[in-house]
Amino acid sequence: MPTPSSFDLAICGAGPVGMALAALLVRRGANLTNPAGIALIDAKSIEQARRDPRTVALSYGSRQILEEAGAWPVAATAIHEIHVSRRGRFGRSLMDRAEHGVDALGYVARYGDVVALLSGVCEDLGVTTLRPALVTCCTEDGKGVTVTLEQDGVASDIRAQLLAQAEGGLFGQQAERANSRDYGQSAIIAWVKADAPVAHRAYERFTDDGPLALLPQDDGYALVWCVPPARAEQLLALDEAAFLARLGDAFGARLGRFTHATARLAYPLGLNAQATGTARTVAIGNAAQTLHPVAGQGLNLGLRDAAVLARVLAQDHGPAGLARYTTLRQADRGATVRATDTMARIFTGSSPAQAMLGLSLGLLDIVSPARKTLAELMMYGKR
Repeated sequence: MPTPSSFDLAICGAGPVGMALAALLVRRGANLTNPAGIALIDAKSIEQARRDPRTVALSYGSRQILEEAGAWPVAATAIHEIHVSRRGRFGRSLMDRAEHGVDALGYVARYGDVVALLSGVCEDLGVTTLRPALVTCCTEDGKGVTVTLEQDGVASDIRAQLLAQAEGGLFGQQAERANSRDYGQSAIIAWVKADAPVAHRAYERFTDDGPLALLPQDDGYALVWCVPPARAEQLLALDEAAFLARLGDAFGARLGRFTHATARLAYPLGLNAQATGTARTVAIGNAAQTLHPVAGQGLNLGLRDAAVLARVLAQDHGPAGLARYTTLRQADRGATVRATDTMARIFTGSSPAQAMLGLSLGLLDIVSPARKTLAELMMYGKR
C-alpha cells in the first residue's frame, strides 16, 4: 500500500517522546482523520533504535504516561530508595517509596527496550511510520507544513496540518538556543558491578568534579559520572581495573568494591532550552530542552510534554491548540530547567553555595515535607 502524502500531524523523531505522543493521541481519540493521519518520521531504522544500549531513568509519573499509552510494563529495575549525598562533606538525604505510597520512585530501563515496546504499540494502533527517513527541510504556510524527506537517496514531500519536532540530539550537536549554558563537563556512562550492592537503591553523589549517579539495573548499576572534559579523557583511557579504582575513590565504600565495568562512553553536557514554535509547529522533549543529567529529568520532562500536547490536541487540533500547549507547559518546564541548572552549577567544585546546599541535604532528611516536595517534583514535575 503506498504511503499517503497528507497527514494531520507529522512528528519528527520516533524516540520515546515522539512515539508516546502518537500513541496518546490515538488512545485519547484526538479529532484526526484516522490513526494513519499521524506520521512518525525518524532517520534511524527500528533495528538501529532497538540496539541502542543507553540507560534511561523513568519517574513514577512517566510510568503512568506510558501505561496510558499502552507501553507498560517495560523491562526495568524499580527504584525504591534514592540516596543523595556529598562526597567527603556533611549532608545527605534518603527518599523512600513508602513515604509517597507508590510501588517505586522510578525505574531504570534500556532505551532500546522502551523504543521497541512503543514501536509495537504505534504499529498496532495503525500510526504511519516513515523510517529510515531523513528530514531535510520544513516549510510552513498558512494551511500547513511541507516536510521534505530523503529515503534511500530519493527526495519526496509530505504535507501536514501540524508538525511536532521531537528530535533533539545531544548538546554538542545542537544549534544554540535562547537559554544555553556549557557546563564544561562530560558525562561518562557505563554499566558497573559492586560486591556489596543495595537492592533497588539509587545513588546521587555530589563530588568536587560533578554529580555521580549509580542507578540499580539488573544485578549492577548504570553509571553516569560527570567530570571536566580533560578528566573524562583520562578516565576513558584507563584500563578496567584502574577505572574501577578511580570510581571507588570518587564514590566511596557504600557499595563495597567495584568489580566490573562495561565499555565506557562520554558526551558533553550543557543546557539548551527554548520553547520554540510557530502557528503550526511545536518543539517537545530534547528539541525544546536539553538538560544536565543531574536528577535524571530530561526524558521525564519530555514525556510530560507529550502527555500535555496529546491532551490539548485531542480537544483542539489546530494552531490554537499549540498556543495553549505552550502556555500550559511554562510552569513545569521552567521549574525543572531551573532546578537542574542550579544543581549542575552549584554541585560542581567547592564553593560557599555548595556548602549551604550540603546543609540543605541534611535538613531534607529531618524535614519530611521538604523531602516529600522534592521527591514529588522528581516523580511528577510541577503540577
